Amino acid sequence: MMPPEEESPDGDRDSGLVLLHSPKSGSTRKGCDPFAQTQRSKLQHRRARINQQINKEMRMRAGAENLFRATSNHKVKETVALELSYVNSNLQLLKEELEELNSSMDVYQNDSESISVPMIPLGLKETKELDLLVPLKDFISEHYGEEGVLFEKEIKEFMELRQAMRTPSRNEAGLELLMEYYNQLYFLDSRFFPPTKTLGVFFHWYDSLTGVPSHQRALAFEKGSVLFNLGALHTQIGARQDRASLPGLNQAIDAFQKAAGAFNYLKENFSNAPSLDMSAASLTMLVRLMVAQVQECVFEKMTLLRAQNDFLSRLQLAQEAARVEDVYSVVHQTMSQPHVKDYVPFSWTTMVHVKSEHFKALSHYFAAIALCDCPAPSDAELPEQEKAFLQFHVTMPEGPSLSVLLQDPEERRKLGKAHLKKAIMKHEEAMRIHGLCKILRKMDILQEVLSFAHKRSLSKYSEIDHEEDFFETGEAPDIHPKTHQKPEIKSPNFSQVKVTDLFHRLGPLSVFSAKNKWYPARRVHLMRGENGFGFTLRGDSPVLIAGVIPGGCAAEAGLKEGDYIISVNGKDCKWSKHAEVVQLLKSTGKEGVDIGVITLQGSECPKAQVDRKAAVMSSGSGMLKSDKENSRKSLMNSKSASTLLVWSKKSKRSKKSTYSGVPFTAVGDNEAMY
Repeated sequence: MMPPEEESPDGDRDSGLVLLHSPKSGSTRKGCDPFAQTQRSKLQHRRARINQQINKEMRMRAGAENLFRATSNHKVKETVALELSYVNSNLQLLKEELEELNSSMDVYQNDSESISVPMIPLGLKETKELDLLVPLKDFISEHYGEEGVLFEKEIKEFMELRQAMRTPSRNEAGLELLMEYYNQLYFLDSRFFPPTKTLGVFFHWYDSLTGVPSHQRALAFEKGSVLFNLGALHTQIGARQDRASLPGLNQAIDAFQKAAGAFNYLKENFSNAPSLDMSAASLTMLVRLMVAQVQECVFEKMTLLRAQNDFLSRLQLAQEAARVEDVYSVVHQTMSQPHVKDYVPFSWTTMVHVKSEHFKALSHYFAAIALCDCPAPSDAELPEQEKAFLQFHVTMPEGPSLSVLLQDPEERRKLGKAHLKKAIMKHEEAMRIHGLCKILRKMDILQEVLSFAHKRSLSKYSEIDHEEDFFETGEAPDIHPKTHQKPEIKSPNFSQVKVTDLFHRLGPLSVFSAKNKWYPARRVHLMRGENGFGFTLRGDSPVLIAGVIPGGCAAEAGLKEGDYIISVNGKDCKWSKHAEVVQLLKSTGKEGVDIGVITLQGSECPKAQVDRKAAVMSSGSGMLKSDKENSRKSLMNSKSASTLLVWSKKSKRSKKSTYSGVPFTAVGDNEAMY
């Protein structure tokens, strides 16, 4: 049962869902109608248009630079230099337009009437259409010896899945669509990307934030880009939740934690990315940003759960707010680093800085409320409050002892007033920074939140300020950050979406993969002798000829140890079980039987080691030497329906045994002589 269609920000259904049904896997894939006019789709259309314009301008610039270097004509150089200045000016304008799009956070927020600080979502990476029909048909004919035209249906189904993946809906169905395509890339890699040659196709993707195009032949680039979009979609889902309710907050926390997990997984398993958005520095920044947004949601969750106004609850709220300020400060420092500063939108950096100051102000405000609005503790309550207060400040405030401070209302008011003074200063700093960014100034809800918090602190300060106060308000110490719910970075769960190999008909991956090579299929006619056919069979899918009796019928017909049976009397046996092949052999009459066999190249040596399950499991290497993805090949079950589990998982090989010299009277437990 798929999740219901989502509501888009302007009230329409999310871009009108396009359904693609896969009869093999039984899955219903949903992509958004790219022509539907919702706010989010219009934003993505503008992003695609800007990406194309950036691509055009960059090509013009590259051509002009080549001409400038090549020519020695002074007038030509002047003309080209002038053209380059125009192109660079256009690129700068396009970059600013794309930055404004990436700053359109309000489109992705929820449309409830509650007031919440906006979250930062990411736009999806755009990609070009990819025609795999001819390259895959040619590879099937050349490598597998099959008629490529017979697999057009499977190829088109894969291309339809890729097309749908470009416009995922902003809900669970969209996440499943991206995950399904990502898992199918494992099969595509195993079937069509040998370690020694490329398929000859380029995967084109645009940078999410700069729009700069990149392309590679490596399938790892396609995988990394899909993973990035998985994380980006999680950020959009998290940003659209109604955080005024507990269920909405829990969903937002889960979404941002999964976004952090996707970006972190990408950082750990993909190196030397061709685009800036997938560089280690950018992904580190994105992981920290998602963790900070989780921490902000945790603070909001605590304000809902801790409705009581007792002293300890307010101290905890103050420490939660200090924790949010702490993580946003780290994000701001990361965004200010040289490799990231010019790349991240200015509105993002400003928003993070504003939030850092805003939550620092809130931490001091709640500290003041705890001191000024809560009654002095009784003798029974004093030890617990002293213990909490000892761990509350980074440095202990100057003045009387802790017990006197907590029990003397005037001392509490003095310290509370110092905290409020600092809160007001931080509120004003947040509002000043907010005013520096033109894009954030247009965000009414953020202005409203900052203004409300500032007025609340001013009102409280006026309430506790006495005319007869002649003491100078001291400096309130910083509050020690502490959280009751530490953010969790949730890595993608690839087994969540089950997929079936679209190219299942090519045969089991254990043998029929891009990594393996085999000699042309042979057809052998066998007559049953007095002692049977004279060979030993082992394993399933496909069944292996584990041994051949010297001088027997099989040996005379040319069968060899290590051959795989792919057909019996014209019936395809690539996926047949041991018992099924045996039954076909036993049902033959005096006329004998035609057996189709293949021999893997490199396995014809008498001392070849053969897998106990007739499977030399493919460990393979990927496309990028520097890409850790290349070491990952997970084993598939006999139905080929298991999913891609982890990207850099090491291949587990079955135990192997050597069959040369084994007397055929000593047949193993899982062998049978015929």
